[in-house]
Amino acid sequence: MKFLKIFKTAGRLACCLAAALTALGGTRLAAGQSVNLNEKDIVWNMPAYEKTKPTALIIADPKSTEMFDMLAPFYIFSSTGKMNVFIVSKEKAPVLIKKDLYVLPQLSFKQADSLGLTASVIVVPALSKRDDKQDPAVVSFIKDHYAGTTRLLAVCDGASTAAATGLYDGLPITCHASDFAMVSSHFSKPQWIKDVTVAHSGNLYSTAGVSNAVEGSLTVIDDLFGPEVMKTAAAAISYPHPEILTAHQSTAIKFDSEFNSAIKPVSSQNRKLGIFLQNGIDEFELVSILDTYGRSFPKVIKGYTSDGMPVHTRYGLTILSTGDNDPSKADEIHLLSASGQSAPSGFGKAVLVTYDQKGQYPIDVCLKRIGELYGSPFQNIVKLMLDYN
Repeated sequence: MKFLKIFKTAGRLACCLAAALTALGGTRLAAGQSVNLNEKDIVWNMPAYEKTKPTALIIADPKSTEMFDMLAPFYIFSSTGKMNVFIVSKEKAPVLIKKDLYVLPQLSFKQADSLGLTASVIVVPALSKRDDKQDPAVVSFIKDHYAGTTRLLAVCDGASTAAATGLYDGLPITCHASDFAMVSSHFSKPQWIKDVTVAHSGNLYSTAGVSNAVEGSLTVIDDLFGPEVMKTAAAAISYPHPEILTAHQSTAIKFDSEFNSAIKPVSSQNRKLGIFLQNGIDEFELVSILDTYGRSFPKVIKGYTSDGMPVHTRYGLTILSTGDNDPSKADEIHLLSASGQSAPSGFGKAVLVTYDQKGQYPIDVCLKRIGELYGSPFQNIVKLMLDYN
């Protein structure tokens, strides 16, 4: 159980587990690098911008950005139809979200500045730095674009970057339950709190781990546009609660005998999972599947396309899936509901997992199947890694 030793040695827990899995095979890309594609295949399109709409800027780090922290808010804010929603990064480089899987940021910091964008919302996901050694350019960009009316939302361990701005000094802030002690130890000035999905003071918000990006996004939408727009956004993801869930159990993962017993059903399987990517895929469904199954300790979890070319999502993001594009090597292939009624060919003996359950929350659908495959103790481990309860 090599991965267990890595996690124990590293001393990082749930939110960082996914980053560790990514790092086992992912590499840093420099700006302009072709990511195993021809340079001409990467097209940096300027996103559409409507001056009359408020703008949400979602910070990304090309080295590594927690995918649900970034893409769940992107989808939820975009689904309102009332905002410009842009993923921005310091440099124009593909953003690593999983080994061999990248998202193109829509704007660099320099481009956002040149457009004179006024941020109504800034979202800070968990980035590659989770301690006090933050990138000064990222911290400065957040501070420069935060005004008195700007809503600042830190998601999961993005609280470390948000805390480094000094804006949360003396004010409540939270993060992933399993990383709470580690993150809070680097920043003594904020008021660190537990057992809430969203910590909120004025225009400053923060969430518990990973899955709680949903509650944070819905809370900001409720404050910006009111309950009717919030409920419409909640319905767009089949949110499983009639109101925004506020109560939370901040339970950290313990690497003990119970943990060892729970992971035994999966530790010897080394399954290779694939997800089939097509144009128009639903960002929220995609990231729910990737992030939930990514915490089930697969040997590989990889995106495949029909032609090896970039894919464009429902709300206009570009996704690059690099490396081997032969899905027949996977043990199972997950087909998103946006992928159409008939399954594409070329999957060999891979089991096809489909998602046509309308009205069901994608994370719940994934967790249910994981429980059926590996038992409820392991399902609970995955929930703890997602900080989902």
